[in-house]
Amino acid sequence: MSAADTPRGPLQGIRVLDLTQFLSGPFGTQILGDLGAEVIKIEAPGGELSRTVPPNFVEGDSAYYLSVNRNKKNVCVDLKTPQGVELVRELASKCDVFIENNRPGVTARLGLGESELRGRDPRLVYCSISGFGQTGPDRDLPAYDLIVQAMSGGMSLTGEIGAPPVRAGIPIGDLTAGLYAVIGILGALHERQRTGQGRFIDIAMLDAQVAMLCYQGAYYLQSGKVPGPQGRGHDSIPTYRAFTCGDGVSLVVTANTERMWADLCRVLEVPELASDPRFKDAHARLAHREALWETIEARFASAPALTWLEGLRKASIPCGLVNSLDKALAAEQVAHRDMVLEMTSAAGSIVRVPGDPLKLGPAAAGYPAHLGEDTDAVLAGLLGTSPQQLRVLKNQGAIIQHEPGAGSCAAR
Repeated sequence: MSAADTPRGPLQGIRVLDLTQFLSGPFGTQILGDLGAEVIKIEAPGGELSRTVPPNFVEGDSAYYLSVNRNKKNVCVDLKTPQGVELVRELASKCDVFIENNRPGVTARLGLGESELRGRDPRLVYCSISGFGQTGPDRDLPAYDLIVQAMSGGMSLTGEIGAPPVRAGIPIGDLTAGLYAVIGILGALHERQRTGQGRFIDIAMLDAQVAMLCYQGAYYLQSGKVPGPQGRGHDSIPTYRAFTCGDGVSLVVTANTERMWADLCRVLEVPELASDPRFKDAHARLAHREALWETIEARFASAPALTWLEGLRKASIPCGLVNSLDKALAAEQVAHRDMVLEMTSAAGSIVRVPGDPLKLGPAAAGYPAHLGEDTDAVLAGLLGTSPQQLRVLKNQGAIIQHEPGAGSCAAR
């Protein structure tokens, strides 16, 4: 874990105890690690389930797990033992942030709830991520990304007009909850500098998705009109849309100013549209969008996508190809921005993952730790646990230390 051990970034000196699993929490704590925080991930014996998500594996760990757990240390603790719970309490007292994403009440029943941990250390920032939050009639229901996409109304906006709703292709329910958790944690850490007190942060995946409804939610609340699937376009701007070109490749255009509209007409060689009374301004174009689309779609279908792309870019009209992932991740701009990170394990395995968009200096890419890889070092370094005490804890089944070169956790 060489990169995880190296102080770096604006959060250098901040220590995070991470009891999260799967996606929402690990995505958030990975951001904190990328920003330089020391992140100590706690996993149970056997590891969290995301280590086993098929189909792609490296050194026994799923690519799913590897994508959101870089720059973290890993301690394997059995929270079913009283000794393991007490170790986590002691580790929390040495940390600035504690973050978990269990159902409400689970950590409290373990003796690791907010009142327990912040009672010991009022400076601790304690963040809980859950599907529906710590309060309300749905607080105890289980939730995953797909569930909150559906319940928030966001899924009803996604898909082709007249077709059934579909989930977003990326797990926005999980990822936005992780992002909001990081925002809350950073705000609480900043406040603590002034007050000396930490905070409890209650993040609900459903809340995050409702917030992301943004202007669509405001449109409904103002008008009472329920929007449906958005298809390839935009409810307000008919020239903010995807069009299929002559070679079958789709291209997106956002001609959302009068200058862009006139230039789009010129590039498409239909200058008469710019002076057509039906399309004279944004309100008129929206009212007559079906007629507008018919003409524009016919023009885009008359030539290959790259031909149109060249002309649109010369006219400074925002546009882009609808890339498949292979093309997107191989793009020159993506490579230039280091948005594909390469991580190398101690055994020499190389894993490539999407990179860090926060450009604050050279990015660290510490390979995700094996289960329990840092157990001994963390407990000895932070808690002063002696070799003899470590052996006792292992014999009790409270902790496990990863054997170098082993593919799984093993007591020693």
